[in-house]
Amino acid sequence: MVDEEPVMVTHTGPKGVINDWRKFKLESMDQEVLPPSKRELLRQMSSPQKPKDASVGGFNRKMSAQEYELIKEDDEKSLRKYRKQCMQEMHEHLSFGPKFETVYDLDSGEAFLEVIEKEHRLTVVVVHIYKDGVKGCDALNSCMDCLASEYTTVKFCRIRAAATGAGERFSDDVLPTLLVYKAGELLGNFLAVTQHFNEEFFATDVEAFLNEYGLLPVKECGAGAEEEEADVE
Repeated sequence: MVDEEPVMVTHTGPKGVINDWRKFKLESMDQEVLPPSKRELLRQMSSPQKPKDASVGGFNRKMSAQEYELIKEDDEKSLRKYRKQCMQEMHEHLSFGPKFETVYDLDSGEAFLEVIEKEHRLTVVVVHIYKDGVKGCDALNSCMDCLASEYTTVKFCRIRAAATGAGERFSDDVLPTLLVYKAGELLGNFLAVTQHFNEEFFATDVEAFLNEYGLLPVKECGAGAEEEEADVE
């Protein structure tokens, strides 16, 4: 394998991105199965600096047709893989606050107040107040389970009306109720929320309703990433 000197990549803009991608492609390919000529050419292209010896493999010269065809091979796959890695890194960098993947059952008014007042300031908290046997409550609970797995930065909770300590405020005619909080502030108060849906509704209907009010963050595109990963492989 050809020895390489460590290089600090300081380029920005399109040229910097291209160099980063080329370096990524070099590192991600199986070096043992590459012919020496292709391995050396990839090494030169991945470095933002000129070779010390310009007379040997100097990169100032024009690329030959053979070299172009050599580099062009598998470029599309490599570029998709590089883009996927960049998106994942950006998502991890921009994902603040705790993560949740399930619906939390609250068993008392104290637990209800605690989740509102003590949750991370960047976390959206969606609380479903329900009662067994009231039309729409069971369906909405199922929808919450689906949304919790898709919006992992949102804390979805549910509590029986009688457990809130203010059951008289939540009579059957105002259930199911959805309350949305962030940093202790009430952002949404939707009584008898199922009146906004068809008789048969699904998680996508609840999602669209909350998005109309801007109450959900940008959805994580896990499915698309898996699809793209399958394409790359």
